[in-house]
Amino acid sequence: MPTVQDLARLLEAAAPLAYQESYDNAGLQCGSPQAEITGVLITLDCTPAVVAEAVRRGCNVVVAHHPVIFRPLKRLTGANEVEQTIIAALKNDVAIYAAHTNLDNVRGGVNDKLAEKLGLLKTRVLAPQSGILARLSIYVPNRPEDQQADVAGRVLAALYAAGAGQIGQYSACSFQAEGTGTFTPGTGTQPAIGAQHQPETVSEKRLEVLLPLHRQAAVLRALRAAHPYEEVAYELIKLENVHQEVGAGMVGELPEALEPAAFRQLLKQQLLVPVVRHTAFEKPIKTVAICGGAGAFLISAARASGTDAYVTGDVKYHEFFGAEGQLMLCDVGHFESEQFTSEVFRDLLTAGFGRTFAVLIAETPTNPVQYDC
Repeated sequence: MPTVQDLARLLEAAAPLAYQESYDNAGLQCGSPQAEITGVLITLDCTPAVVAEAVRRGCNVVVAHHPVIFRPLKRLTGANEVEQTIIAALKNDVAIYAAHTNLDNVRGGVNDKLAEKLGLLKTRVLAPQSGILARLSIYVPNRPEDQQADVAGRVLAALYAAGAGQIGQYSACSFQAEGTGTFTPGTGTQPAIGAQHQPETVSEKRLEVLLPLHRQAAVLRALRAAHPYEEVAYELIKLENVHQEVGAGMVGELPEALEPAAFRQLLKQQLLVPVVRHTAFEKPIKTVAICGGAGAFLISAARASGTDAYVTGDVKYHEFFGAEGQLMLCDVGHFESEQFTSEVFRDLLTAGFGRTFAVLIAETPTNPVQYDC
């Protein structure tokens, strides 16, 4: 049977922990990584009632979007709901796993699902992250006359398998250039080419690939395992380039422009919300920026992107002024903008584990906000 650790590996392959914000606490919250999974209950927030539902429905893992342990715990006395949740989980051997801002910041995550619900097309990341890519340059022997010695091909295949060579939706990306390498093997070496103390000149290829920094260790292990040289020469340089597929928020286009009132009606219908708080805006809505959860920090980015509307949650009174009349700023609520995250988890777990165990969406209501319309 798959274990909690297997579940963590699967979710972190889709939403690496390296992509969570610095203030966040995604990952395994409590429970044994070695525990075999009997069933998974998916929820936006984990509460004592959710843990009770997991036990009742035969699930020993709860997967939540929001971490129940967000700030450091100093004691476990049951004094508040967070402590009560952890105590209930530990008593009943229920593991709790959270994928939060790391799931916000990847394609296929929270914002892709929100874009899907709104029918947005041609989507792209609104605020891509920078400083999370590196360029790896390596040198391999070049023997074009020997078809069995395609060292470059073997090394590149190993690097791709370890997570290098991806640019947007393009895979197996590399650059190659031919040149001449020189070296002199020292005492005690076992050179793949040449002999000890004899200067050597070799035709080589320079290979370059991009990689996400969180895959650095795995890529370098793959390089050393696949490379024929005893001492592998390489350069690893951190880049300031933005990662086009990683970052906060998303921008997309509606199939056809809608009048502002019609767009707000679309939000109500698709997001199941009775109320949309919004700024005044008279122009048709075609390009839409979105951010699930508390997204006021992206108002200026949405405005700069030239979108007609920005949809998010948790916008404060003074933050509405940030629209500056250039877009319609819509607050649909925190829960409402993230409620379909459960479908993201369900699809990932079902695709990864099939019918090995039950994957259930929680029935326990967790939204603390009520509307009296």
